[in-house]
Amino acid sequence: MAVAALGVVFGDIGTSPLYALQTVFSIDGGIVRPTQADVYGVISLMFWSPTIVVSIKYVTILMRADNNGEGGVMALAALAQRLYASRAGRTASLLIIGIVGVSLFYGDSVITPAMSVLSAVEGLNVAVPGIGHLAVPIAAVILTGLFAVQRFGTGKVGRLFGPVMLLWFAVLAVAGLTGLARRPSVLLGLSPTYAVAFVVAHPLLTFVAMGAVVLVITGAEALYADMGHFGRAPIRRSWFFVVFPALMLNYLGQAALVLQDPSARANPFFLLFPGWARFPVVVLATAATVIASQAVISGAFSLSRQAVRLGLLPPLTVRQTSEEEGGQVYLPAVNVLLFLGVLAVTLLFGSSARLATAYGVSVTGALVVDTLLLLLVARPLWNWPAWKLALAAVVFGSLEVTFLAANLSKVAHGGWVPLLLALAVITVMTTWRRGRQLVSDRRRDKEGSLAEFVQHVRDKKLPRAAGIAVFPHPNKGTTPLALRANVEHNHIIHEHVVIVSVETTNVPHVPWDEAFTHDDLGYSDDGIEYLNIQIGFSDTPNIPRALRRACASDVLGIEAARMGRASYFLSRGAIQTTRSHTMARWRKRLFVVLATNAASPAARFQLPRRRTVTMGTDVEI
Repeated sequence: MAVAALGVVFGDIGTSPLYALQTVFSIDGGIVRPTQADVYGVISLMFWSPTIVVSIKYVTILMRADNNGEGGVMALAALAQRLYASRAGRTASLLIIGIVGVSLFYGDSVITPAMSVLSAVEGLNVAVPGIGHLAVPIAAVILTGLFAVQRFGTGKVGRLFGPVMLLWFAVLAVAGLTGLARRPSVLLGLSPTYAVAFVVAHPLLTFVAMGAVVLVITGAEALYADMGHFGRAPIRRSWFFVVFPALMLNYLGQAALVLQDPSARANPFFLLFPGWARFPVVVLATAATVIASQAVISGAFSLSRQAVRLGLLPPLTVRQTSEEEGGQVYLPAVNVLLFLGVLAVTLLFGSSARLATAYGVSVTGALVVDTLLLLLVARPLWNWPAWKLALAAVVFGSLEVTFLAANLSKVAHGGWVPLLLALAVITVMTTWRRGRQLVSDRRRDKEGSLAEFVQHVRDKKLPRAAGIAVFPHPNKGTTPLALRANVEHNHIIHEHVVIVSVETTNVPHVPWDEAFTHDDLGYSDDGIEYLNIQIGFSDTPNIPRALRRACASDVLGIEAARMGRASYFLSRGAIQTTRSHTMARWRKRLFVVLATNAASPAARFQLPRRRTVTMGTDVEI
């Protein structure tokens, strides 16, 4: 698992040596100089930034704050909501904070693959001069292949990519040691005193440089979001024993090279290698950056599923790709949208240098959101005293706010791209949440109490149609719209009516003898029953199969053979927009589009197409 985690979780942060130090020395035409003071100051910042943000904040502290094994800003927001459940106003605010955080992460998910792959492919300019014009087409082909293999699942991708990343980190370490051997004194740069001296001597320069230094911690939020794919322990071991040492050795080697040969700052990573090794390293770097993109892609899958569960996105097709790990999922719709976005920014910017101006805004914004949520959950979750909260706010908050402020200067030069993407995601999520609330309120009014409906059917003594009617419905408190519509329009009810709810638990599998909760709704002689089906996260939500099992186990008083011929009725009324001021008209139209393209419950629950009917009534918003 630790090796597989290398292939998924650490690709993004693990490929930062390709461009981080180079970007620092290219700021504003080279205002950071290759002098000992500047190099030591920069390398000190590049060591202490991941130490504080990644090693301490994410790996040591935040990864303890999981929501049933899931990580990421949405899981953290959901955990905070649960901890503050008694304060309605605060839970709404926490959800908004979560929406902002996940929206910024989506912006990062689009920029990272394009930036990483382009930076590696552009190494061809160093290894084979004269073919640099092919960088964009080659990157586009590589990215297409990456998104094409996502359907095979994170676990299989990780097993394929893990050994490659292990080789990558070994190469980083060896190259760094080689450079370090030329000038061992660069180790002095690890002292925080050089970072402090650099800040004091050049406060404005440091502020600008921080916009590039942040590149050494890109991927920290993805690392946290991918926790559900592999678990806490494998990620921690990989970071402390492999990733962090290899990264620091390589940054030190690059810094030593720049001090020895100032012209090497143009591309210190590839120039760290001898001429004969550069082309193989370009190939390996390209493979590593493809893998780097995996971290944010799999993180986007995890966050999207969490957003669906929280009611912030419409139901999406989710394919479980592992029998053991509930976090390993594949969402086809998210994969397609990410691919289109990544391809668009690759073609729009055309180079990693131009993309670097767009990079960092969404990353640093997500870091700040995570710190804010951390401060909110730390007291109720771990009983942190006030002094510890203040210390965390100063250490994490001041550093990350500085990173964010430094990157805001990039907005006019490309930083608007991830912000625009984040704004689009915020719009979609808030629109879906508000529209879903309106529809639920209208449906609840139309559905009415299930207990009262059952009593009404008994009082009316309606005619009974032969056969079994199954009504998938989320709860037993209200009446399925399809059931009410059938009675109101046809004045008839089936001989057997089964109202079914499916509940996904946080274990891989639920045994059949523990899966069912039956309720005759107060009467055992009217043929109307309620059944709750619990399934594991690795179980396929197959209602027909579960009902046959329930019959075979005598949970339902129906023969399994007869249940195999049952009809299924879905409650899906058409959404009609009105002139009411419940929501802006354009948002109502957006909600209708989202609802129309949501995943079909018939496909999700494996309902037989020829015996499934959709009924209901119009719902106005």
